Amino acid sequence: MDIGIALPTMCRGYDRAATVEWSRLADEGPVSSISCGERMTYHNPEMWTTMAAAAAVTERVRIFANLSVLPAHPVPLVAKQAATIDVLSEGRFTLGVGVGGRGGDYRSLGADSERRHERLDRAVAELRSLWAGEPPFDGADPVGPPCVQAGGPPVLAGALGPKSLARAAQWADGVVSFSVGGVPGEIAWSAEAARRAWADADRATPRLVSGCFYTLGIPDAQPILHSFTAEYLDFLGSGNATAAAAAMKTCDADALHRTLDAAEAAGLDEFILVPGSADRAVLDATLELIAAR
Repeated sequence: MDIGIALPTMCRGYDRAATVEWSRLADEGPVSSISCGERMTYHNPEMWTTMAAAAAVTERVRIFANLSVLPAHPVPLVAKQAATIDVLSEGRFTLGVGVGGRGGDYRSLGADSERRHERLDRAVAELRSLWAGEPPFDGADPVGPPCVQAGGPPVLAGALGPKSLARAAQWADGVVSFSVGGVPGEIAWSAEAARRAWADADRATPRLVSGCFYTLGIPDAQPILHSFTAEYLDFLGSGNATAAAAAMKTCDADALHRTLDAAEAAGLDEFILVPGSADRAVLDATLELIAAR
């Protein structure tokens, strides 16, 4: 099983130095991918710009947008952004897409969140048409640049429930799920649900990716992880966010090895560690943990 790491873009104190340092050291180490996610009404940097920077300073590691809330954006813009990073990375780019769960992000973009699941289905089809060189409308030039990867980057669906997985099984190359606390049972359930959806659609087994929040290698790792989780999940309501944060245990090497063992046993292709701190010591400890497996 591959192990990727997310850039700590959702952490307080993330800056240019962290972008370059985490990207380059991950590229040199035993890491399969570097990634970051999209939020609008939050303190994080913009996802596409960050991914472009990471692509430009790396040579080996895969670049993973995890993930774009595709129905909130004009599809030709996302097609162009993804194709550009595919070129900058020389074909090392993977695109995750989903519908998101934050109404404020849609509203901040002036986008409608209604019927977003159906719009996601149509948007992925449009993405692939644009990557194939079809113009966005009659008489228009194609949306470039041409992708390095034939047919465009792989597309993974951020899907979890039976209905969303059934839809994703019609168009996605795989599934990216998430277990906030790295709970073995959640990881196994998500993987099996995705396999069932692909089997029902008479398709080969999908690429299976998951991840969790964690901290490692720093003093006060547990309270820092709890604080990060509570802040990130605050859109669920302070009570729910605090309860979720209090249950977090992925703040030492033993706990993370148990989570990674469970992900491997569930047959995942990749597991992504999402840090709750941008401290360089977290990166050093993470690279050491991955190298030891």
